[in-house]
Amino acid sequence: MDFSSGGGGGGGGGGGGELHNNQFYQCEDNKPLLGEMSEGNNNNHTNTNTTKLGAGPCKRSLHHCGGGGGGGVVVGGGSGMRYKLLHEGDIQVCVVKHPRTFLSKILTSKFLRRWEPHHLALTDGSLTSATPTGYMETPLSYSSIEDLQLLSWDNAPKYCVQLSFPGGTVLLQAANSYLRDQWFHSLQWKKKIYKYRKVLNNPSRWDVVLKEIRALVDMALTSPLQDESIHQAPLNIISTLLAENSNLSAQDHENIIVAIAPLLENNHPPPDLCEFFCKHCRERPRSMVVIEVFTPVVQRILKHNMDFGKCPRLRLFTQEYILALNELNAGMEVVKKFVHSMHGPTGQCPHPRVLPNLVAVCLAAIYSCYEEFINSRDNSPSLKEIRNGCQQQNDRKPPMPLRLLRPEPPTPPPSSLLSLSANPSPLPPATQQQQQQQPTPVPPIPSPTPSLPLSPPPSVVNSSEILVELERNNNSANSRRKGGPSGGDSEPNLIDCLLVSPAVNTLSIQLPAQADRVLGCFALILKMLSDYDDWKPALASLLQPIPFPKEALAHAKFTKELKYVIQRFAEDPRQEVHSCLLSVRSGKDGWFQLYSPGGVACDDDGELFASMVHILMGSCYKTKKFLLSLAENKLGPCMLLALRGNQTMVEILCLMLEYNIIENNDTQLQIISTLESTQVGLRMYEQLCDRQRELKELQRKGGPTRLTLPSKSTDADLARLLSSGSFGNLENLSLAFTNVTSACAEQLIKLPSLKQLNLWSTQFGDAGLRLLSEHLACLQVLNLCETPVTDAGLLALSSMKSLCSLNMNSTKLTADTYEDLKAKLPNLKDVDVRYTEAW
Repeated sequence: MDFSSGGGGGGGGGGGGELHNNQFYQCEDNKPLLGEMSEGNNNNHTNTNTTKLGAGPCKRSLHHCGGGGGGGVVVGGGSGMRYKLLHEGDIQVCVVKHPRTFLSKILTSKFLRRWEPHHLALTDGSLTSATPTGYMETPLSYSSIEDLQLLSWDNAPKYCVQLSFPGGTVLLQAANSYLRDQWFHSLQWKKKIYKYRKVLNNPSRWDVVLKEIRALVDMALTSPLQDESIHQAPLNIISTLLAENSNLSAQDHENIIVAIAPLLENNHPPPDLCEFFCKHCRERPRSMVVIEVFTPVVQRILKHNMDFGKCPRLRLFTQEYILALNELNAGMEVVKKFVHSMHGPTGQCPHPRVLPNLVAVCLAAIYSCYEEFINSRDNSPSLKEIRNGCQQQNDRKPPMPLRLLRPEPPTPPPSSLLSLSANPSPLPPATQQQQQQQPTPVPPIPSPTPSLPLSPPPSVVNSSEILVELERNNNSANSRRKGGPSGGDSEPNLIDCLLVSPAVNTLSIQLPAQADRVLGCFALILKMLSDYDDWKPALASLLQPIPFPKEALAHAKFTKELKYVIQRFAEDPRQEVHSCLLSVRSGKDGWFQLYSPGGVACDDDGELFASMVHILMGSCYKTKKFLLSLAENKLGPCMLLALRGNQTMVEILCLMLEYNIIENNDTQLQIISTLESTQVGLRMYEQLCDRQRELKELQRKGGPTRLTLPSKSTDADLARLLSSGSFGNLENLSLAFTNVTSACAEQLIKLPSLKQLNLWSTQFGDAGLRLLSEHLACLQVLNLCETPVTDAGLLALSSMKSLCSLNMNSTKLTADTYEDLKAKLPNLKDVDVRYTEAW
């Protein structure tokens, strides 16, 4: 049926009653658009005149932008019935044309009227049917609807919505009053949004536009519909308006922002609106709108945003807002107060998304500071070419003018580092024999000392020139450790490509003034985030992969600012925090390598490196693997710091000797000489010698083959017992139902013949299991029943290939770990996993 045809205002159905009776209401298109939402509930009235539609009497309730009829719905304000916005649904449709002749009145009477079922869709511009036949053969445009109201009939089908168009009326019959009101408010919303979209699409005067925007906002706030689009649709309309009219004055900016502020309380701004907000933050950072309107918007973004990747302009708006705060008087104090407000006054932030979102904003802002440098890499060699010394010159564009490879710094004379003691203290038996066979002077320690050579003047790099300098000795050493040439197929390590001796750091990046302010602002935010204890574990995990461009890591100012954050991680006793100083996976470098002597970010004499080693050794990293990595990569810095009296490094060197980490005789002698050069080193070395003698006595053949400690025995009791004689033949040790802990692992690893160990119902934990797995490779039977071990410790048992019997009854074993152990322990035949998750 064609709804666009015109028609006069004829009578209604039989009996002469008018269906389209202008006597009782005013057509919506004749009302001022700005005043539509002002009528509220005052329009809810009942017509006292009785009219007839067809043959039966009809009582009609008119509702213009107001309450519901038969359902008793109160609309507007903050109370009353709420409805979900309909986009489609099934409903009965009847169309009544305005009669002009007596015959047409008979044909449109109540008794001859028919209803058609339709599945209607409320599109942006019209009301359409999924089956365009009969009454709904053509869509009904919202612009052709003159009036929309609810009807309540006495002796006729109930729950009807009346849509008046030129030449007739459309009746929509719902199943109940709630559905009827839902259709009514949804149609009303679609019609008015359509009208506002047309009005604001072609603005003429901005004072009128501002009034229309305020009316649109009021309509959205007072609508009884509850849906995301109720507030989002007006924002999209205003966003499109602003995108197409970018030449607004600053005052117009503020007026529009203030007008739409209520809609932003529970909604993210659309992308175009974010762009408009960013422009305002850049042009008027000291405007009160930034504090009063943008603050709650940004707070909501940080608390509720799940992925900046889906809407990067939200992140950009947050970034510009923080920079606007930084432009205020005492800007950094304002930024600090903002970060504190996001965390909250308690010790635990109640919003888990705040920290990841803040870190994402900081990372993007820091990246933008170096974006010009990064873009200039198009003409620079790849990392692999850097690793290979830029040998493939013919395959690249001409090299950049300031690409420098400086010569190696001169090596200091051996006497400047250490000299052998004239009267060395007693050595372990094996070492004494080696020293007697080789009385020649000990070669000097390979120089790790970056502080001795003089530093050449730094090279300033601007946006079109990037300088990356290699320390060739470190690269060649790394490639030897990896067992392959430096020009292998694998992509070179980031730190390898940036590794520069701290005192010979020739790289200096000069940022523009604005980029320098941005860097200082967001680096300070990272510092503030690291001061909150509850945020520190997640922050350390987010920063563990080193998510910064290599230009930032080569910038001395940035690494100096970030050093505070790394220091906070190194001071935290929680393993989940300080373990993030290491690389995220094998083969990658982490903050530990970056800030260690020889790393590009190291600007001290190794104090931070010593702090990191100290905290790592104090937790679960006192292992052969960790010591071996230090011996291969950082032995020189460890010896230098030990020579300067650092107790942690002295302990590291003693452990390297005790665990036989160092195989080279000359290197062993160098370590011993270093230890003897200080009082603390000499004392700890003498203690090592005593332990070696006791160990030799303990491991001497003889003694019992089986031993059971009494219940209630402690770690001290076990140590006292093992120091009382020889236990070289001990193969079976039972500590069941004793009070030993993981600390007794230090004594257990001294038993070379131990094959069966019973730890049933003890407090032996994960740290002890890690130590056993490294030293007791011959262990065959292990009972961990009712011990507090977890997956973290049980996974270490995968290196004990001789295990054939393992009891993990009543532990925190999981199914995945159990499957992993079964796959990696080929000799494992007897396993007890009862009362565990894997059972």
